[in-house]
Amino acid sequence: MSGNTFLSANLLLAYAAYFVGTASPGPSNLAIMSIAANHGRKAALAFATGVISGSMFWATIATVGISAALIAYSQFIVAIKLFGGLYLLWLAYKSGRTALFASVAAPEKSDRAATFKGLYVKGILLHLTNPKAVLVWVSIVALASNGSGSTRGAVIPGCALIGTCVFSGYALIFSMDSARRVYTRARRALEGCLAAAFGIAGIKLLGGASR
Repeated sequence: MSGNTFLSANLLLAYAAYFVGTASPGPSNLAIMSIAANHGRKAALAFATGVISGSMFWATIATVGISAALIAYSQFIVAIKLFGGLYLLWLAYKSGRTALFASVAAPEKSDRAATFKGLYVKGILLHLTNPKAVLVWVSIVALASNGSGSTRGAVIPGCALIGTCVFSGYALIFSMDSARRVYTRARRALEGCLAAAFGIAGIKLLGGASR
């Protein structure tokens, strides 16, 4: 793959759009932060891997052009919004309960609230039930499609690398002892923010599904 491919303005714009979307605070990143601080590095990496897998699934769908058909098929999008909205509200309830009743003591890394496989599946579900992910990837692929065939072929591998660095970075940073101490002091506030983020996203999805 030539250097010109990676220096393509369209490709760099697509990478920048994906980086901003993944690095910005949101339900996925807040969830990774919480899991890293509560259950340790491996658990957070398992969840992050699920998020990345969900993102790459939508990337593949968008790249082969199926996403346009999915968007046109309104009942499919409505179903995703309904399921995604209810799932996000359930996550909001769990985070809200933690914010209200969690002990102020430091969380234990040995807490086995979920298996690595379960965390991986939760990460996938969190991303697959977000219809915005489809639209974002349609935009990213459209940006890259203005270039050459090699440019289009580079967008998914490049974004996969960016996503891996961003989500894994959150998992690694917030599993460090210093970050866990900060999290412990602000645990209830952060879990409250997570509950609010999930709740707002869930309500918006259910509201969009009803229209």
